[in-house]
Amino acid sequence: MARSLACAFFFDAEPLGETGRHALDACALCSKVLRRDSDIFMYRGDTPFCIEECRYEQMHLDAACVRQATSARRKQHAQRSRHEAAAAPMS
Repeated sequence: MARSLACAFFFDAEPLGETGRHALDACALCSKVLRRDSDIFMYRGDTPFCIEECRYEQMHLDAACVRQATSARRKQHAQRSRHEAAAAPMS
């Protein structure tokens, strides 16, 4: 019983200094204020955007980051493989 009460209290608490602030107040990319009577475009379930273009821009940025990380991992793997091959004794 105390466990559920503690959880309810946790989720009702507001961050210090940010009373009344809501997660859907502003576009995640351009910070434009989101009006309650207009469409909100969501991405990844919890990230709001004011227009589809902002949403697509964020999607492209995320895709570029994934490509860059993948490329870096491949380079790192190739370097490690070359290092291991050079360190292996010749038979």
